[in-house]
Amino acid sequence: MDKLKLGIVSCGYLGCSPFAPGTFGTLGGVAIAWGLSFTGNFAVWSLVAAVLVYLVGRSLGDWSEAYAGKKDPGIFVLDEVVGYLVTVWWLGSPTYLTLIVGFFVFRLFDIVKPPPARRMERLGGGDGILLDDVVAGLYGLAVMAAARLLLLEPANWTLVG
Repeated sequence: MDKLKLGIVSCGYLGCSPFAPGTFGTLGGVAIAWGLSFTGNFAVWSLVAAVLVYLVGRSLGDWSEAYAGKKDPGIFVLDEVVGYLVTVWWLGSPTYLTLIVGFFVFRLFDIVKPPPARRMERLGGGDGILLDDVVAGLYGLAVMAAARLLLLEPANWTLVG
């Protein structure tokens, strides 16, 4: 049972990488987003996936901390998966470029941990592990949406007055 739980919290053992497990774990989110990009309703299915991964991660948060013997262990990368899915959530069906840029934007905010992400880490169990990455994902989403608006849709802008 521990191997199954480890496989889940490490997103198919991506989080077991000896270096940068969070970066490797985020690739699990990229794979999920890429798969969902073919569904025809990416915003709905990516949100469903993010919520489901969050709920699974929340339920296994205490187990992963006990298994690893420390708070917010590197092997637990479902937080990166959720955060990445939030970053690319409301952007329509993503292109390869969107998926790649979203990866780097999310990783930046996950590493920097802008407010209130750092405060979220102080919560206990699965919520403490996951919510800082949800905040990073929301920052990433804001940047991705702004970039899309500024770079891809300026022709739709109108000046008032």
